Amino acid sequence: MAAAAAVAGGGFGGSKKVVEIFYDVVSPYSWLGFEVLCRYRHNWSIELRFRPAFLGGIMKETGNQPPAMVPKRGEYMKKDIERMAKYYQVPLQLPKDFFGSVIRKGSLSAMRFITAVDMTQPQFLEPVSRELWMRIWSRDEDITQPESILAAAGEAGLPSALAQKLLAMTSTPEVKNRLKATTEEALKYGAFGMPAVVAHVNGESHLFFGSDRLELLGNVIGEKWLGPVPAASKPRM
Repeated sequence: MAAAAAVAGGGFGGSKKVVEIFYDVVSPYSWLGFEVLCRYRHNWSIELRFRPAFLGGIMKETGNQPPAMVPKRGEYMKKDIERMAKYYQVPLQLPKDFFGSVIRKGSLSAMRFITAVDMTQPQFLEPVSRELWMRIWSRDEDITQPESILAAAGEAGLPSALAQKLLAMTSTPEVKNRLKATTEEALKYGAFGMPAVVAHVNGESHLFFGSDRLELLGNVIGEKWLGPVPAASKPRM
């Protein structure tokens, strides 16, 4: 809970409100929320904190299950993602083998790699996360095998030798414990799925679930919602 303590103690500095996004690249709605918040860094007075966590752990601890596991919700989700992708201007589409790519394979190896990046090379955290989303949710490619993760890292600008070093770190207790701790922190804020966006305002923490509550987030932090693609910021994909 070091990050929470820093928030409570004003450790982030300045007058900007702290907004944290807990995410997992296996979650398409996390990608939508991630991209919109990245755009709003240029429009809102916020300090945006990326918090890679493990959705599988959150689902297990809360007894939740993926929407696609409920047939009617799955049907709705397919249409909803198509609409949201167009509205948010994110090149998101469902993999052909959704259950194989998303449910069966999961994202543990990818999220451990992202955690290693966060711990040692945080300047690459945003582009590496984005490239892994692009693989699974735009190009229908694997994110579980070492070569797949290294390919994403290369596209994000990580030198090959450094990426190999980070990949080796994913099996260490330090990385595993960090991912577990971040996941537990999200649970303590009340997360039951992702994205879980937490805004810290006047000593209070406000949890918002999903990528369609960002207008409400703006209202709570005293900022104006300008749509998913504000004029001062253009999509980077």
